Amino acid sequence: MTSGAAQPLYRAIAAEIVRRIAAGELVPGARLPPVRDAAAAWGVNLNTVARAYAHLAAQGIVETRAGGGTRVARTGGQAAAAERAARLRALFAEAIGTALGLGYAPSELEASFASQMARWRAARATPGDGTQRAAARPEPARRPRGSRRVELVRLAGSHDLSLELLSGWARAETLRVTWQPSSSLGGLFALASGDCDLAGCHLLDAETGEYNAPFVRRVLPGEPVDLVTLAEREQGLIVAAGNPLRIGALGDLAQPGIRYVNRPRGAGTRVLLDRLLAQAGLSPAAIAGYGREEPTHLAVAGAVAAGTADAGLGIGAAARALGLGFVPLARERYELAMRPATAERPGVRAVLAALRNPAFAAAVEALDGYDVREMGRTRRVA
Repeated sequence: MTSGAAQPLYRAIAAEIVRRIAAGELVPGARLPPVRDAAAAWGVNLNTVARAYAHLAAQGIVETRAGGGTRVARTGGQAAAAERAARLRALFAEAIGTALGLGYAPSELEASFASQMARWRAARATPGDGTQRAAARPEPARRPRGSRRVELVRLAGSHDLSLELLSGWARAETLRVTWQPSSSLGGLFALASGDCDLAGCHLLDAETGEYNAPFVRRVLPGEPVDLVTLAEREQGLIVAAGNPLRIGALGDLAQPGIRYVNRPRGAGTRVLLDRLLAQAGLSPAAIAGYGREEPTHLAVAGAVAAGTADAGLGIGAAARALGLGFVPLARERYELAMRPATAERPGVRAVLAALRNPAFAAAVEALDGYDVREMGRTRRVA
């Protein structure tokens, strides 16, 4: 089974396992689910999971022993370590790019980082052992009678700037939204396994030209799922301010000297890129930097702003946030996937209410590059 431009599903599963290792969710020696259990959880056949495990074993990321199952390797696993380091670099690149875009000087960033690290070390240097510190903590404040309970909603999947607005809006509505960034496909896997309540996705199916629904049917076969529209948004090439290299079309990426920065496998933006390349008759091998990956749109924009890349496919809002150039290529539908029963939870109802609030829609539209006319619209995939 494949996604986008012949992206094997087993590789997407393997990438999700590597992400969990890199994030510390799976530690060395941890046992992976048996093939049969993993296949049932992800809604795929046994061979797909077996192939994913074999792919990871060939890289030394996992080990399979007779009678011992498949476990995260205690040695080796360079790919996971490299991804962990890459994720950390991306976090810093995104924060630095955002701060520079807001007008802060590099010296201010360095001073702020040093100050925050000093405060963190001071907080950890409290005398006494862990028991004493725990005993010294004050009793949690009791919620005043009649006050509203804070609800928790777990989001996972593809990154979008409007979700950061949603988190701020949610706090105003006594609702806390946690965000687990991954790929669109990774978000659907998290939804299938019960690790999130809402999964953000923008996956274009190459065969039908439809967004998201075909992938929902593959990852959660036979299960009803609601897709709630967040927005339609612009995707295009993020380039340096003023576009000094005169990049005007996808074919320009194959020119000598042009350095590209990509999104990870399983990301909706990567799926879109592969389809656009196929339509243009371009091979990924012709693009320098196709194998370089950054986890979010802002991280891609940060790489362009830092001058380590000349172009990357991403949303227009990310380019504008850092004062970069943008070459529009396509419009796509970004949706939140959820199980129908989830809509009855108070926290999720508050999120859906925000999506139907004209004030929130106006705030998203102000980001630029978003069409919010269908925000909040729900369709059922069965």
